[in-house]
Amino acid sequence: MAGVAAYKAGSFLARTVPDGVATSFARAGGFTAGLMAGDAGTVVGRNLERVYGRPLSNTEKKRKIAETFEWYGRYYVESFRLPEVSVDELDRGFSYDGVASIEANCGPGKSGAILALPHLGTWEWAAFWLARVIKVKVTAIVEPLQPPELFEWFVGLRESLGMEIHALGPDAGKRIIDALGRGHLVCLVCDRDLRGNGVPVEFFGEKTTLPGGPATVALRTGVPLMPAAVPWRDQARHGWCRPPLKIERTKGARLRYDIQRVTQMIADEFEIMIRETPEQWHLLNPNWPNDYEALGREIPEHLRDL
Repeated sequence: MAGVAAYKAGSFLARTVPDGVATSFARAGGFTAGLMAGDAGTVVGRNLERVYGRPLSNTEKKRKIAETFEWYGRYYVESFRLPEVSVDELDRGFSYDGVASIEANCGPGKSGAILALPHLGTWEWAAFWLARVIKVKVTAIVEPLQPPELFEWFVGLRESLGMEIHALGPDAGKRIIDALGRGHLVCLVCDRDLRGNGVPVEFFGEKTTLPGGPATVALRTGVPLMPAAVPWRDQARHGWCRPPLKIERTKGARLRYDIQRVTQMIADEFEIMIRETPEQWHLLNPNWPNDYEALGREIPEHLRDL
C-alpha cells in the first residue's frame, strides 16, 4: 500500500504545482535515480550500447543512463497531469505523422487497427489526444502491476483519459477481437516478452523473443498493424505512426512461420524508432539472455537455446 500512496502523492503534486516546476522536479529526480540505479541501470546501459552499436565509456554510459531515468520521470509526471489538461493544451502539445491510417480504419463500422509500441516516450499523451481530439476509441492491453491496488489505480487513471484498459492474461486475445469489432484502435506495448511464450527474433543484433500476439491477431483478422511510438521532439510530444505492415499469409506456409516473420518486422521497425531517441527508451528489465547473465540471474527457459 505504501507504493500506491507514493504514486497517488506524485499524481497530486504533478497536478497541483506549476507545470515547469513539476517537470523540473521529475527530471532532477529521475536523473538522480539514474545515477544510483542498480540492476535497472545496468539493463539500461546495456540497452543503450545495443542501440548505439558500440561500447560506451563509463562517463558517457553513466550520463546516458541518468538521462534515460530523467525522461522516465518526465513520462510519469506527464501521465499524472493528463486528466487536468484541456483539449486545447493537449492538441498544442502534440505533433504527428501517419495518423491518417488510424482515422481511415478506426470508428463505427470500420475494421479497427492495431498499434505495436515500444516503451518509448509518452504513449498516454497520444492515446488521450486520439480519444479527445479526433474521437478515436482506444483499447490497451497492459501489464498487470503488483500490488493489485496499484494496478487498479493506474487503470482508473487511464480510463479517466478515455481509454478502455484490460490486463494481459488468458482472455487478452478475446478482448482484442471484441475491441476491433467495435472499430477501436488497440494499443499493444510489445518490446518485451512478459509471459515467456513469444517468438524468436533478432533485435538490435541479438536473439531474443517478442510477443507474437500483435502479428497473430493481424494475420487472423486482416486488420492493419502499425508500429508506432510517441517520443518527445522539439519540446512537444510526437506521435509517430509507421505505415501498416504487409501481413499477407505466405502461400503454403504454416501460421507460425508468418507470425515469426511479422514479429521480426515489428522488431525491425522498433529499431528504427528507438534509434531516433535512445535515451527515451525506458525498458528497465532484462530482455536478452546475456542480460540475465550480466545480472547474475538464471536465464529463463524461453530464452535458452535461441
